[in-house]
Amino acid sequence: MNQQSLHEIEQIVGYKFSDHELLYKALTHSSASDNRLASNERLEFFGDAILDVVICQTLFERFPDYLEGDLTKIKSTLVSRRTCALVARRLGLEKFLEVGKGVADSRALHGSGTGRALPGSLAAGLLEALVAAIYIDGGFEAARSFILKTFASLIDKANAQQAQGNFKSVLQQYAQQELNITPIYQVLDEKGPDHNKCFESEVVIAERHFPSGWGTTKKQAEQKAAFNALVELGILEDSFTDIDH
Repeated sequence: MNQQSLHEIEQIVGYKFSDHELLYKALTHSSASDNRLASNERLEFFGDAILDVVICQTLFERFPDYLEGDLTKIKSTLVSRRTCALVARRLGLEKFLEVGKGVADSRALHGSGTGRALPGSLAAGLLEALVAAIYIDGGFEAARSFILKTFASLIDKANAQQAQGNFKSVLQQYAQQELNITPIYQVLDEKGPDHNKCFESEVVIAERHFPSGWGTTKKQAEQKAAFNALVELGILEDSFTDIDH
């Protein structure tokens, strides 16, 4: 791997290494090394623990009202191999992993035209090894900064999924933490007889009006309006539809 590639990785992760040999080891799979101790396996083991600590601390501080079970569910989603692989792919790290011929042939066979697709376990291990390399080279705060920068949106989405319909609570947490403001809900319309009314509500955050939502109660309409706002803000994907409560 040349210096240009190492510099490109540093730009992607937002951290400049003092020890480029450490970075190179993080990017070397055991299949590409004659000695497994010279590969990223040990770094992967260490990085998994660092990631776990940072995510746990972040969730503990960010959600003071959540019980242990709620925190565990969110944490499990965030530190899973699937999520770590997703982060590695989003950052475009896959192409930098040095692999042996067998893995390279498999990657080319199952890849997406570029021949660079990695199995999820390898992509996840790459991210964990990189976390450990940053920690060893720059300390805990450097590793923590990298993790929080790359997992920020995923923490929001994992929390929204865990909320299971309490979208008002998720939106309020986001608005207060990120914008230092509380969302305002407004009833725009109501239809039907008194015994069978429907309500239309919208949410306003910092004078920004989000798509409205309808419900058979004001509470339900507000939940749907909060859901629409979370989707528009990119915190939640438009696939969580169980909000009729």
